[in-house]
Amino acid sequence: MIKINVDCLSFIFNELQTNKTYLHSCLLVNKKWCHLIVPILWESHPWNINNKKSKEKLFNIILSCLSFTSRQLLFDNNIKLPSTILSKTPSFNYVSYCKFLKSKIIKEIIEMVSGKVFVTGKYGKYEYLEQELYKLYISQCKNIKGFSWQTSQPLLSFPGASICFSQLYSLSINEIDKVDTDSLYKMSRICKDLNILIIHGYSQEKIPGLISLIDAQRKLKSVSFEFRIKQGPTCKELSEALARKGNTINKLNLRSVKIIPPSFLTSLTNLKTISIYNDYDSDVSTREEFQNYLAISEFPELQILCINGLSCFKESATLVEKTRGNISHVNIYTSDSVAENTGMLIKAIANNCPNIEQLSTYLIPEDFDHVRSLLLNCKNIIYLGLNSLEYFTDMDENYDVGDELLNILTKFSPKSLTKMVIGAGWKYSVDAFERYFESCRERKLYYFGISYNIDNINYITDEHEIIIKKYIDEKVIIEFVY
Repeated sequence: MIKINVDCLSFIFNELQTNKTYLHSCLLVNKKWCHLIVPILWESHPWNINNKKSKEKLFNIILSCLSFTSRQLLFDNNIKLPSTILSKTPSFNYVSYCKFLKSKIIKEIIEMVSGKVFVTGKYGKYEYLEQELYKLYISQCKNIKGFSWQTSQPLLSFPGASICFSQLYSLSINEIDKVDTDSLYKMSRICKDLNILIIHGYSQEKIPGLISLIDAQRKLKSVSFEFRIKQGPTCKELSEALARKGNTINKLNLRSVKIIPPSFLTSLTNLKTISIYNDYDSDVSTREEFQNYLAISEFPELQILCINGLSCFKESATLVEKTRGNISHVNIYTSDSVAENTGMLIKAIANNCPNIEQLSTYLIPEDFDHVRSLLLNCKNIIYLGLNSLEYFTDMDENYDVGDELLNILTKFSPKSLTKMVIGAGWKYSVDAFERYFESCRERKLYYFGISYNIDNINYITDEHEIIIKKYIDEKVIIEFVY
């Protein structure tokens, strides 16, 4: 039998890492294969295990890697480890192969040992187990790639922290108020090559440390702030820190527009993805300021635009017109039952986004002509969600205004359009419904949905649902959501 050299084997096994079944079957071929495959399997941890017994076996292996000193400390504090953990030192230093450290996994191991479910993360005497598990990972893992941080343990003071976190690529701080303040400053001195930074929660006293961490990064590309608070001072300094990274940041996710002043938006000249979620109870001046900065910003490389809770159809249209035509996804959700300039956005997309694949927005019947242009110009669109705004009209209340939209979809939909959502706030005739579904026979609707509008107006009747069921039975509609 021809022997394959180690480099070739390593390449093959790494290519197979997306299919753990194949790798597991290769483990038993011989000792050399086993030594090559084990590090690959443990690099990202097989954490998607749903089987409780399998997960417990995995956790027991991790606990088996604890040092004698750690075990003694736990014993002295009346923490009894499972009798099923390995009595001998494991054949491999499994933990050292891990490239991702998640606080959630530490929590699950503690819950297995204690037999309790912890919600707040305050583990009582089991904080000693939390401490020793983190010490284990930090001392053994060299240059982890991703870290999910949710503990008040002084991790950056543990032995090996400067090596463990020095090449960190992705950092998610799940509850920043729980993170030791000094650790943020220490992390900024150790970790300088973050590409992804995700912040959940808000703490005013942690902002200086967070700014220090942001300033230390040389190639920060993706930032996400999940500030779910109703009250709090605006943080001009944080906005300025983001502006200083304007040349590198290409992805922005912002949960609350209240805390970070939007002036930094004009500095993000290389932005490819922007996702903004505005709390519906924010004041008018805050919304207007954000909309004004969106209007004067330019993101020529933009590919994904998602805005929730801001009625900024005109501003979004202006952004689209300033791009280089590479937009693939646009999702706009508004909190206003009556919005202006909805047609401007659809028209801008039709004229400037030939490669768009997904669009979800609001519109009124006057905008239906723009939908025709959209379908004619955008031949790659896969998903289209057209949600109805409240519509005031002097027309006969029996007029089926939605038929115009369905007729346009019937005549002009490209073959690529296999996922469709329409608003329940327009009236549709049953005949128009049936004609539309008949036109979908060749391409099939893998997804068809009906969405309520902001005021929960619904004109979908039992007759419409009977037609929908018919086409589901005939496999024209694969999935229906109402």
